Amino acid sequence: MAVTDLVQKKCVACEAGMSAFTRAEAEALMAQVPGWELDADARSISKTFKFKDFAQALEFVNNVGAIAESEGHHPDIEFGWGKAKISLTTHAIKGLSENDFILAAKIDKIA
Repeated sequence: MAVTDLVQKKCVACEAGMSAFTRAEAEALMAQVPGWELDADARSISKTFKFKDFAQALEFVNNVGAIAESEGHHPDIEFGWGKAKISLTTHAIKGLSENDFILAAKIDKIA
C-alpha cells in the first residue's frame, strides 16, 4: 500500500472488541509515513513539523483540525512559535489502527 493509497482512504469508526495493531503491523506501515516516529510501546505515532513563525504553525494546526473533523479521527496537538507536534493514537482501542496512518498521510500532504 503506497502513501497515496492511505491519502485516498477514509477513517472508519473502530468497532468494539477491535484489536490495536501489533508492533509488527505498525512497523509495516511506518515506511508509508516518513518522519513519523513510533513510540516505545507501539501505541502511538508522532511527528514534529517546523515553521517560519507562529502564524504558519497556527495555520497548519487549523488545517490539521479541519482534516481531523472531516475524518472523525482526532490527534493530540502541541504547538507554539515555529513548531507543531502531532500525536496519533486510536483512543477507543488504546493503540494504533489504520486510521492513525491514514490521518498521518493526510497531514503530511498539507505540511
